[in-house]
Amino acid sequence: MVMIPVQKAANNMKIQFKNDVWSIVEFAHHKPGKGGAVVRLKIKSLTTGRVLEETLNASEKIDQVEVAYRKMAYLYHDGDHYVFMDNQTYEQVQVSEEMMDDKARFLIENLEVTIVLWDDKIIGVDLPAKVDLKVVETMNAERGNTATNVTKDAKLESGFVAQVPLFINTGDVVRIDTRDGAYESRV
Repeated sequence: MVMIPVQKAANNMKIQFKNDVWSIVEFAHHKPGKGGAVVRLKIKSLTTGRVLEETLNASEKIDQVEVAYRKMAYLYHDGDHYVFMDNQTYEQVQVSEEMMDDKARFLIENLEVTIVLWDDKIIGVDLPAKVDLKVVETMNAERGNTATNVTKDAKLESGFVAQVPLFINTGDVVRIDTRDGAYESRV
């Protein structure tokens, strides 16, 4: 860890604050007419996802931390853990269901993810922005249902149920945005 003046904060900088690791989402240096300058930070916890807004005196120092990112492939779900493998070292790691949260709904075998480490502890899993998943079950579209933006449920190979256009059929591969689960396109 390196102590730096809060004035040198930058977006996406990782800091240790209140016994947690945070990523700076936004920062603003503010000099009111009276009193000393302050720095307003919007920070997001890398472990819980919680977002805080903090105001610090410009003279304060913060702990900048280094986090490591490792590309790993998803292997399988084992009880209450998800198992990932480093493609270079073949080392396997387990990530708890609590840490995966709703990201698990997009996992399929061999999907490459980014594991976030701090002090050799896993503090997060970043999925790719979009994933391609095969439709395993959906109802057939009925002729005449051609109103604009009509969608139907489609169960994907990961188990996630997405809203897709009527022309999507069982066996098609669709691109899904992992941030909100929205259908992007047919692949």
